[in-house]
Amino acid sequence: MSAVGTISNGRSTKAYQNVNAPGLDWRKSSRTDLDPILKDCVIVAEAPAAEGHPHASVPDGTRMVALSDDKDPAAPVLYYSRAEFTKFLDGAAAGEFDYLRATDAEMEQAGITASA
Repeated sequence: MSAVGTISNGRSTKAYQNVNAPGLDWRKSSRTDLDPILKDCVIVAEAPAAEGHPHASVPDGTRMVALSDDKDPAAPVLYYSRAEFTKFLDGAAAGEFDYLRATDAEMEQAGITASA
């Protein structure tokens, strides 16, 4: 893993560094821009495998996913096993979290068009 990571929205890639997770290659939604980088998205990255994790359900070698916020290059980074992340994605795909979606007014207030 290199010292400097990247951020990609699936259309373009730029150098990006979160000081709490150096060298990770982050991915954000294709519904956001990188030119200029719009700081408006949850970002995810493939993280190094767990080593010495404090929870017994995460043994050494467990593949991990990192989550953070692109608005702050020093934002905290949360780590989840791929099994945990998969369960969350399955719930999101099933619409279990739709009640948390922003309204059109909230999207406009954030400077994001409702169709973006």
